[in-house]
Amino acid sequence: MSMADQATPTTVLPRSARASVAQLPHAPGVYRFRDAHQRVLYVGRAASLRRRVGSYWTGLGDDRRLSQMVRRIARIEAVLCDSEHEAAWLERNLLERQLPHWNKTAGGQEVPVWIRLSWQSDTPGLSVVHSVLADTGARHFGPYLGGNKVRLAVSGLHRVMPLAYAGDSLSGFELDMARVRGVEPGARVALVDTLTAVLDRDSTTVASVRDELIRRRDGAAQSLDFERAARVQAELEGFDWVVSPQRATVSEADDVDAYGWADGILVHFQVRAGRLCGWSARACAEAAAQRRVSTTSARWVQFARRNAELAARLTIPTSEDELTKA
Repeated sequence: MSMADQATPTTVLPRSARASVAQLPHAPGVYRFRDAHQRVLYVGRAASLRRRVGSYWTGLGDDRRLSQMVRRIARIEAVLCDSEHEAAWLERNLLERQLPHWNKTAGGQEVPVWIRLSWQSDTPGLSVVHSVLADTGARHFGPYLGGNKVRLAVSGLHRVMPLAYAGDSLSGFELDMARVRGVEPGARVALVDTLTAVLDRDSTTVASVRDELIRRRDGAAQSLDFERAARVQAELEGFDWVVSPQRATVSEADDVDAYGWADGILVHFQVRAGRLCGWSARACAEAAAQRRVSTTSARWVQFARRNAELAARLTIPTSEDELTKA
């Protein structure tokens, strides 16, 4: 380790908490509150960082407990995520590692699940499972958070691609349903391939299936079948949850350190056993930062860079002389 890396980082002067709110994007992410002693008060997630974090100063009403916390907030930190699903996983991972005083539940409320895609000729189909077992006739996708949302996604996929009616051992009723749903004999392989592409997040296939769900929702509404339209809308929301970009928890048990730098701020993300579970930021001169940034894998470069840019907006710039000390 070089002497530059061993040097004590310059203390970054944060913007005031209220001033930081205006620097947050209207996008999903995770936020963290610290007090004047740099202790973490609370970790949360948001569909819109600016709206959610701003609500602590404008929308608490008579919530005395949170009002006490807000009076202690000296600094806001945030990670911009690619989706609400990614933000949910990051929040869970952070809270499982450490539960701040003002958080109530370690890991959040959603349950991790997987989608099992079976291509066996007698029992093809999709199902939601809570663990992955060795299975030569199936593939598992995930993990995903939120059993209810994932079940709605599976229902929507079955609505568009009814693989369960493409088996070789159908009952009389199931054969009738296959005819009604337009499942031709021998369609099993094509349906499995399409479902695999969707769950692998192939953009073209995802867009095609999403368009079909929208068409069916709108068709139900035009027929005044509002109950079915609402059901398809819920399935569409579950579908979007499942196919949205998500790297905070993956099935590959990799250990990764990702770095991003912008305007004098170096951010560091820690991935352990496939889970993004740690993040920090400090002042750092560009020359010293590049030794770290150059080790970041291509998969994480854009994510780390944009979050370094966000971290820089949430601080008051320090002088060049101060940065050279980092």
